[in-house]
Amino acid sequence: MGAAEAPVTQGGEPVRGPVRPGGLLDVLGVASVVLDTDGRIVLWSPQAEELFGYSAGEALGQYAARLMVHERHFELVGRLFADVMRTGQSWAGGFPVRHKDGSTRVVEFRNMRLLDDRGDVYALGLAADQSTVRRLEQDVALSERVVKQSPSGLAVLDPQLRFVSVNPALERINGLSATEHVGRPLHEVVPLLETDVLEAEARRVLDTGVPLIDRLVVGRTAADPEEDHSWSLSLYRLDDALGNVLGVAASIVDITEQHRASLEAEAARRRLAVIADASARIGTTLELDRTACELADVAVPELADVAAVDLLDPVVEGRRSTLGPAEPAVIRALAVRPQDGSDALRAADRPGRIATYGPDRLVTECVRSGEAVLVRQVKDEDLPRIARSPEAAALLARAGLHSYLAVPLIARGEVLGALDLKRTRNPAPFDEDDVLLARELAARAAVQIDNARWYQNARNTALTLQRSLLPSHPPVTTGLEVASRYQPAGATSEVGGDWFDVIPLEGGKTALVVGDVMGSGISAAATMGRLRTATTTLAALDLDPAMLLEHLDSTTSALDHSIATCVYAVHDPHLRQCRIANAGHLPPARVRPGRPPELLDLPTGVPLGVGGVGFSTVAVDFEPGDELVFYTDGLVETRRHSLDERLDFLLSLLDDPARPLEETCDFLLRTLHHPDNHDDVALLIARAQQLP
Repeated sequence: MGAAEAPVTQGGEPVRGPVRPGGLLDVLGVASVVLDTDGRIVLWSPQAEELFGYSAGEALGQYAARLMVHERHFELVGRLFADVMRTGQSWAGGFPVRHKDGSTRVVEFRNMRLLDDRGDVYALGLAADQSTVRRLEQDVALSERVVKQSPSGLAVLDPQLRFVSVNPALERINGLSATEHVGRPLHEVVPLLETDVLEAEARRVLDTGVPLIDRLVVGRTAADPEEDHSWSLSLYRLDDALGNVLGVAASIVDITEQHRASLEAEAARRRLAVIADASARIGTTLELDRTACELADVAVPELADVAAVDLLDPVVEGRRSTLGPAEPAVIRALAVRPQDGSDALRAADRPGRIATYGPDRLVTECVRSGEAVLVRQVKDEDLPRIARSPEAAALLARAGLHSYLAVPLIARGEVLGALDLKRTRNPAPFDEDDVLLARELAARAAVQIDNARWYQNARNTALTLQRSLLPSHPPVTTGLEVASRYQPAGATSEVGGDWFDVIPLEGGKTALVVGDVMGSGISAAATMGRLRTATTTLAALDLDPAMLLEHLDSTTSALDHSIATCVYAVHDPHLRQCRIANAGHLPPARVRPGRPPELLDLPTGVPLGVGGVGFSTVAVDFEPGDELVFYTDGLVETRRHSLDERLDFLLSLLDDPARPLEETCDFLLRTLHHPDNHDDVALLIARAQQLP
């Protein structure tokens, strides 16, 4: 760094007038004194006046030694002066000088001989206060020592952003010597960094004077071209005392380890966030497909660009599956994300599709071994082992698949399937941290998927049993039009208790039954089947409804303390009436043309299985066109409304006696059955018809 250039005007002429201090000599206050051969002062600078206290008028023409030196030093000063004038060799050193005020101060001198164009000889003395000189020397020494020994890289660049100087630390950082730096711009010294951005930042500092502090720079230099490093860069504008811009000072601190630790901490935080998100989002229901979709939704985009959840088909059906070394894997796709129509999505199996993957496929290897399969950098030869077909492999290549990971879904020691992950847009390959995160997600989700699988199988079993015990279609009866619905419960454990039946009797009569076994599950379904069989058998005896319920009560009491509610009605088309008995069930509704719908006023009775209480039979008119609506409590009960409110709502919906019965069944289910009621529903509607 040199002295600042003199300010000039637009025309190139120097600026006239007083100049403010702006250089090192001004800081030192160097005084100039010229002596003739006799030692008289012939020239005296303003700085000499300030340093020694004598004005030019007082000093000029005086012998310098007598003016400024103590008498005891006359001989020494005379000898030094004579040597300089005789030999022409300069002399430098500190010497005590007497100030005008009588004090003595040590002044740093540099004396030399001068020769003018006429051959006359003079002596030039340059002087500065020794304490000021020593202070500046110490400052320079300290600055030089700090710069050289600093572990931070330090550099000075000129206004054209060319290197002026660098310290040893920056030589090590950039892998170049100081000589190789000087005079060269950034893009030549560190071509592996984003020099366009760095130069723009440096120019901004030059233009505004606002420093740039702790700017993160990541990249490589010639010192280590194979690995990224991280640095903290700070830039400061350098100005002289006159405000002239001298350049930019740069400080570069290697923070590679701290940056890596920060990235690792952030990655760990992200993994914990994903796992927490997975815990909240996966397994919100016991629906198998929904649970698989929740897992795929968590994996994209936090972990992968494309995620697929696949189960072994035998596992879906409730069977264990073990694969031999040469066996293919029969896999059912449950979920794929994202659903964006990309090539990678088209290469994946559609949800619900069953595909066979050969023994050499990576997903087969994953489910066979129960271990994660990782391909950090996917090559062309890897694609056939990832895709299900050559066409799918071509789609994956076009999508830019560059990294692949499959982790097994294992629950209770059984491999259920695999979580299949692909990266096409995220440029980073899967690493061991990703494997750990994927395995953690898969482990958490696998338990939920296994629960959903067993739930689905158990529910299907219960529904199959339930439906097998119910009439598939109401039989054709004399004088009646009948429609019915059965809607299973929303959970496996709640399936099984409700039933209805339509039983033709002798003489054109018909028995109508709706009941509800208290409890749930397969046990309730089995009890319901036994009660239905008993009801059918007793109905054939043409018993009075109350008497039939008494027999059913005895039968129920013998069934492991089971309890059930039931309404039993016998329709006689010739008498145009129904004889009805109730065992603790909700009352049927009667709809008659021209009259408001009503709930039949029946003795409620006690549920079947209580025992010891008799039942009553009530005869009600049932003319052609009239309707009776039998139902179980799952149709009307909710957690937020009273039963009376819901029964009134039911009656308000029965406002059209001419509506087809099938439509009425669907309308009532759609309108009344509340989503928060997970009970099953049995519904039976009978309309009296005119006999021929």
